[in-house]
Amino acid sequence: MLKLITWPLRLILAPLMLLATVAYVVAGVEYFEPWKPKPAGKATAAPQGAGWEDLLSAENGPLWKDLAGTQTFDIQNGSLLHIPPSPSPFIGLKYATFTKQTFGNFDLHLEFKLGDTPWWTMLPFAILSPQMHGNSGVFLRVPKDEPALRGFEVQVVGDYGWPPSKTGTGAIYDVVAPMFNMARPVGEWNSYDISTRGTRVAVTVNGWRVLDTDFAQLTAPVGKFATPYAQLPLEGQIALQDHGGEITYRNIKIRNCSATTPVPDVSAAAAPSETVSGTKIIEGAEKVVEGAVDSVKSSLAK
Repeated sequence: MLKLITWPLRLILAPLMLLATVAYVVAGVEYFEPWKPKPAGKATAAPQGAGWEDLLSAENGPLWKDLAGTQTFDIQNGSLLHIPPSPSPFIGLKYATFTKQTFGNFDLHLEFKLGDTPWWTMLPFAILSPQMHGNSGVFLRVPKDEPALRGFEVQVVGDYGWPPSKTGTGAIYDVVAPMFNMARPVGEWNSYDISTRGTRVAVTVNGWRVLDTDFAQLTAPVGKFATPYAQLPLEGQIALQDHGGEITYRNIKIRNCSATTPVPDVSAAAAPSETVSGTKIIEGAEKVVEGAVDSVKSSLAK
């Protein structure tokens, strides 16, 4: 990519990026409050016992399809669903959809690990959104033969250390924010335990129940979606979003329930709190500086 940028332009961009690094740290101190410890979680174990179905088993693995016919994901070793990084940031959204059946009231467990990103993504990551540092989503109750957005999304994103938000880890995307952001760093495994009971949805991230909401209360449009969530279908397929970044899923297990089945408690043992935001600020600043310095060196060497 750097070959497409002339050396004079690189010399202009480099100091701007260094300035952005300073702004990154200053904004981080104000927004992230890195001196304040945050709660920390860890991935919960995959469930065992009667009623649980492995959606990545030898039988079920081939039933994950890209319904648009542009499949890039693959099932590895009968236990992993891997979505590779896109060669270009300018791609359309894709989805790996489990086509065997639909689900209404269920308990779903899955684990995911985001891949690392090039240094140049750290600049928009700092200024715009953590979605630039890995982005996917678990779409649920997607009607057959309809777009994934007709269901609802539990957000998957590389926002370790960021404050919780309605577009952050464990959120019902752009609609309901989680109580805490329990994301682990990029490269570590995270777990989601999601339960649906009629219009009620509960989300546990890395052993912490961060969200428990009732869509029946959402009788008007919220966020960017035109359909009130009270009107969403109560049954549909499961789809995993390919947003261009690398991500691996494993231990995707589900069991059907009745609307009156109690939501299970899958809390993990308490973990020590962490000052995670400060770590992310330092790592991000280092990557931006390293990238700017390498760009200058490359220009001067020509």
